[in-house]
Amino acid sequence: MTQNSKRYTITAALPYTNGPIHIGHLAGVYVPADIYARYLRLTGNDVAFMCGSDEHGVAIPMRAKKEGVSPQDIIDKYHGMIKKSFEDFGISFDNYSRTSAEIHHKTASDFFKKLYEAGEFVEETSEQLYDAEADQFLADRFVTGTCPKCGHEEAYGDQCENCGSSLSGTELINPKSTITGNTPTLKQTKHWFLPLDKYSDFLNEWIVEGHKNDWKPNVHGQVKSWIDDGLRPRAVTRDLDWGIPVPVEGAEGKVLYVWFDAPIGYISATKEWAAREGKNWEPYWKDKDTKLVHFIGKDNIVFHCIIFPSMLKAHGDFILPDNVPANEFLNLEGNKLSTSKNWAVWLHEYLEDFPGKEDVLRYTLTANAPETKDNDFTWKDFQTRNNSELVAILGNFINRVVVLTHKYYNGIIPENTGDYEELKQIQHFPAVIASSIERYRFREASQELMNLARLGNQFLQANEPWKKIKENPEEVKGIMYVALQIAAAIAVLSEPFLPFTSKKLKHILALDTDLGWNDISQKEEFLPAGHSINEGELLFAKIEDKEIQAQLDKLEATKKANEAAHKKAAPQKDIATFDDFTKLDIRVGTIVEAEKMPKAKKLLVLKVDTGLDTRTIVSGIAESFAPEEIIGKKVTVLINLAPRKLRGVESEGMILMTETPEGKLVFVNPDEKGVNNGATIN
Repeated sequence: MTQNSKRYTITAALPYTNGPIHIGHLAGVYVPADIYARYLRLTGNDVAFMCGSDEHGVAIPMRAKKEGVSPQDIIDKYHGMIKKSFEDFGISFDNYSRTSAEIHHKTASDFFKKLYEAGEFVEETSEQLYDAEADQFLADRFVTGTCPKCGHEEAYGDQCENCGSSLSGTELINPKSTITGNTPTLKQTKHWFLPLDKYSDFLNEWIVEGHKNDWKPNVHGQVKSWIDDGLRPRAVTRDLDWGIPVPVEGAEGKVLYVWFDAPIGYISATKEWAAREGKNWEPYWKDKDTKLVHFIGKDNIVFHCIIFPSMLKAHGDFILPDNVPANEFLNLEGNKLSTSKNWAVWLHEYLEDFPGKEDVLRYTLTANAPETKDNDFTWKDFQTRNNSELVAILGNFINRVVVLTHKYYNGIIPENTGDYEELKQIQHFPAVIASSIERYRFREASQELMNLARLGNQFLQANEPWKKIKENPEEVKGIMYVALQIAAAIAVLSEPFLPFTSKKLKHILALDTDLGWNDISQKEEFLPAGHSINEGELLFAKIEDKEIQAQLDKLEATKKANEAAHKKAAPQKDIATFDDFTKLDIRVGTIVEAEKMPKAKKLLVLKVDTGLDTRTIVSGIAESFAPEEIIGKKVTVLINLAPRKLRGVESEGMILMTETPEGKLVFVNPDEKGVNNGATIN
């Protein structure tokens, strides 16, 4: 490290490899973490930015059972997908590892053994839920039931997602196995527990008292609530066949609980990176001068602020986090993001639908980040952020500067011919933006960057070089010189927020790649007179209404599919006698003519050959079928229904219809070969 640089270990919550990454993950964890890491590197610090796939959660074997494949198939599929999505999106991890790696298994096992040998665990035999048919204890999400605290009927064995309460399977009311659907029984099993109550005083002194002014209120408040409620021992082992085997005698068939194993993944990822890069991993986790920062969502606060620190304290060799800036949740179009319901904007799909617009999503998620409260992502806001801010403010300024420089000076930077206060103003922006980033206010920081672009636009608009070029070309040289310095500052200061745009802009300006964050605050010239810039290209393109509508249509289709999947069958009608049924005369018929009822949106007038006659039937199916597509269609007809006039046309029967789970209207269709018109339905 250089004399003034500091060492930072930055971690981003390990994503479960049971599905792809969506915008909630990005807004809550990965975009703010990446902004922070990129900023620290730009300011000359030694950074280790670590993440990896969490591959031992109960969700993995559950997904495997659902898809009829092995857990290894699941983790390989989603690890590859997630890693590529992060790379394509520009998340600059120094290492993206995985908890199935050998180095992680060894690191987690060694960590457990040290605590075990030091007597830090409590061994208990207790009754746990057991599915006899599956011959398996029901850990976490292998059991569902009614939450004892809020009455939610679909609570899991570890947590109620309705009220957020932490639970155990034995607390659930009317528990059911998700494997077989059976009601489980209780069976004795032995496990090891970390006595969190032992660390209450330490946690209270360190976080509640020590960080009440510098940690985010949501983090501090949740930790205080947990401690005030009384901490209890927490199991560190589970009865599962998927995970890291418990490395002690008498623990056959047991694995490390995922919450114990997963955060150790930050350490093993650092070891893996250091070995690859020829570095020593230990200072990044053991040197008290290293700042450890965990980026997480609010659902992970308890693990990173109570459980993992207690583990680190018990081990004794590791530093504790300097900060844990947890974000709140991001909703989508007014509804909670849901992986199971497919209510999400998936990163890999976004990258396919909006190629080259990685920074648009990064900017939108940052400008609307759920830093202090849950926020809502809407496609209309995404479009507005792009068109009204990135295109109209930042992109417009850069385009004007580059076009005018080529038009007036053949792309060569002119000399400064004036004394402009704006050159001094530029120097203030690095400190202002840095202050926001270092306080984890990334929304605020992104808007300060946009203010620099606004300064450029206002400067050009106030000085109007396109008007002065003929009457005072010398003054225009100074105007364009200043505008180009603002553009260069944007190229550097935008990198944490808009890395793809920054790279593109640096190429356009042929900017010195060694120019750093601190240079912007210490110099007034970044592009010297006589320097030649490259041809321009648009940094951002307008997003059209049809592109947004396509995304809204996709969500609407998802909503309808979810409604259909959860649609309950209509309740049974009143009992009908056999005599009632025999009164119905239901026949097979064929539609021979069809036309729309004039001035009626829903009605078709049909001629149906019933085998007895050809009769007129008025049917409310015009919104689902065009007349020409149903001529010749065999149908089921109730022919002895009392005639009824509809819009002046007498209808002499009823076509029998039903709906698919998706809500599509379909015929109750007797398309069996050899069934003739007039055949009765008995």
